[in-house]
Amino acid sequence: MVKVTAVNFKEGGKVYYFAPGKENYEKGAGVIVETAAGKEYATVVVPVCEVEDDKIVAPLKPVLRAATAKDRETVKRNAERKPEAMRTTQEKIEKYNLDMKLIDCEFAFDGSKVIFFYSAPTRVDFRELVKDLSSTFKMRIELRQIGIRDEIKMIGGLAPCGRECCCATCLPDFNKVTIKMAKTQGLSLNPGKISGLCGRLMCCLEYENDYYVEAGKQVPKIGSEVGTPDGKGTVVNVNMLKMQARVKIEDKKNDMFTYHDYPVEQLKFKRGCKCGDKQREEPVPEELKDLQD
Repeated sequence: MVKVTAVNFKEGGKVYYFAPGKENYEKGAGVIVETAAGKEYATVVVPVCEVEDDKIVAPLKPVLRAATAKDRETVKRNAERKPEAMRTTQEKIEKYNLDMKLIDCEFAFDGSKVIFFYSAPTRVDFRELVKDLSSTFKMRIELRQIGIRDEIKMIGGLAPCGRECCCATCLPDFNKVTIKMAKTQGLSLNPGKISGLCGRLMCCLEYENDYYVEAGKQVPKIGSEVGTPDGKGTVVNVNMLKMQARVKIEDKKNDMFTYHDYPVEQLKFKRGCKCGDKQREEPVPEELKDLQD
């Protein structure tokens, strides 16, 4: 176990570990840390904690000191420069007629460089643009191409659930999300229902997937025959949250069908079969392939 101080560089961003300094820091306090790119301003997430050795990237860089009023003023000034820098750069992109979408920019804490983030459908030759920007800003220029998911993470927005996108608030890293997860959870495979603002599968499909995988082993498959207190029937629907199954029972005497909801524990069927086995074998429909990364 190693003692560390956990910080992040953006609200809701990825958490990084640094060696604790000599001072005592409070949660939410600003600190100056040593990074591979130089000194940076960060916010303390956890003042001191212990983590496993395999979660540390050696050598562990230190927290240099607590941020001063001057440091906070520098961060504020860099933030104030951003809108004008974005406008200027957008004008120059149009000037050179480049097929790229400017997303965001960041000024280095020490003022040595500015990083512009952009998205583009193909490779962009921006050599002349970089020269022009270097002359304008009098500092080193970096242009970084990002994907559509990173674009939404930066600009944010309201997700279909009505809350702000997870990636822009509470999701430090992107986890793999697949069509199989949507199938396992019994969701409609309508692209408009299972995709987020980025046009990819919603990140929240991964949150409860482990539960649905385990629950799927305890419920009967749709279309299978089960034994009920009222006789044998066919499963037409399952609710893995309530652990109930809707069963269609044929009444041959009256030549009719009746439907009943039963708790899973009242049904007789072969348990332990993985609900996702059938879905895993089925190919992903063409119209849904673009939703996966």
